Amino acid sequence: MSTKNKQQIKIKNRKAEFDYFIVQRYTAGIVLTGTEIKSIRQGKANLTDSYCRFLDGELWASGIHISEYSHGGYYNHDPRADRKLLLSKKELKKLEWKVTEKGTTIIPLLLWINEKGYAKLDIALAKGKRQYDKRESIKDRDNERELQKHIR
Repeated sequence: MSTKNKQQIKIKNRKAEFDYFIVQRYTAGIVLTGTEIKSIRQGKANLTDSYCRFLDGELWASGIHISEYSHGGYYNHDPRADRKLLLSKKELKKLEWKVTEKGTTIIPLLLWINEKGYAKLDIALAKGKRQYDKRESIKDRDNERELQKHIR
C-alpha cells in the first residue's frame, strides 16, 4: 500500500434525482480502455444526459462523456462512445423485464473508482417526473435551505 493519500473520484449526475424518481439502485462494472480510465482518474467525465439501454441482452451506457486523455495521442478514445456495463445475469434479466414497463428507464447516477482501482457506475431503475413533481422538488429544496439558515 502506498502512503499517498488517494483522492476519491466521484462524478455525479446532478440532474438525475431532479428529473427522475429513483426506484432501485445497482452498482455495475464498466468496460473501459486505458485512456478512458486515465481521463476518469483526472475527473474529466460527465454523466449529464446519459442513459442505459439493452442491446442483445447486454446493458450499455450511452451519452457518458469521457474527455480525451491529454497524452493519449493516436490511441485516444471516442469521448461519446457507448460503454458496456457488467452485472450478474440475474440482475440483467430483472432490469430488462422492469424496463418494459411504461415510463421506466435506467440512468447512471455516479461514476467512481473503488479501492482496487476499478471504475464502477452506480445506476438506477427510475421513473420520470412530471413538471408538477419537479416544482415540488424545488419547493422542498428551498424549504430545507431556509431551515438550515435558521438553525445556524
